[in-house]
Amino acid sequence: MTGGRWLLRVASLGAALLVWQGLTSLDVNVWLRFEQFPTVGEVAGAFAERAGTGPFWQDLASSLRRIVTGFALAAVLGVAVGTAVARSRIAADVLGPLLEVLRPVPAIALVPVAILLFPSNEQGIVFITCTAAFFPVLVSTRHAVGALTPVWEEAVLTMGGGRARVLFSVVLPGALPGIFGGLSVGIGVAWICVISAEMISGEYGVGYRTWQDYTVIDYPGVLVGMVTIGALGWLTSTAVERAGRRLTRWLPARESSGPAGSAATGRTRRGRGHGGSSRAPLPATARGGASGPRSGAATFPEQTREVTP
Repeated sequence: MTGGRWLLRVASLGAALLVWQGLTSLDVNVWLRFEQFPTVGEVAGAFAERAGTGPFWQDLASSLRRIVTGFALAAVLGVAVGTAVARSRIAADVLGPLLEVLRPVPAIALVPVAILLFPSNEQGIVFITCTAAFFPVLVSTRHAVGALTPVWEEAVLTMGGGRARVLFSVVLPGALPGIFGGLSVGIGVAWICVISAEMISGEYGVGYRTWQDYTVIDYPGVLVGMVTIGALGWLTSTAVERAGRRLTRWLPARESSGPAGSAATGRTRRGRGHGGSSRAPLPATARGGASGPRSGAATFPEQTREVTP
């Protein structure tokens, strides 16, 4: 990312803070009431005060632990079940109806079920977090696997590869972009549900502390909790997206706008003019399988001369 883009992003955050400070310091009351809303300075002071205490970091660690545990379980289960449903008719018939019935149920509505099933609130919150992230990963994986072209699988089978080789060399790598799309959505939904679950039945955590601040009418503390939740969600979603880009480096590079992107486009077009191509080269098996009889004619010219009048 260029320095200009970083500057633009920082400027957008600064502008939002300036608007917030202006509305609250002037006690604007035009439909939206800002006279009781804390200012940026009050929230910053409350955040600095909280950051120097042990309970703040304990709440932070509790929420992160729940998110990491629940999201990891959801990622493994979502990818496994989504792949099975997409590739197996039996799995689709057995699991499909049950999953489609459960998918519209909000994860936060499962709080009473979690309280009844699990012996501790901690396990119940992890269950709710896992359920929230599971279905986006499941749906994205199912569609990504189902959209794969069968040519690559047939090529591996033709070369003697088994079902395990097809799964780990073709299916999962080919579906990775779609899988990480589901993971990016799932991490955001997981944060929403873990905070809600902490507010309802938690003992520690950012959501629990934010709700406690609201009950005692500590509005700067409530805003501190909201800012903390937003920062944690942004960091975790960025980590997921970076992992996705690292694991899918084989994808074509996305052309960017601006002078750098225009220069890259110009180089690509000049390359095409000299016989080049901007597409990534296909594997040898795919090139051979897709070429068909013309490939055979090009490989054995003497055979072509024999059968051509």
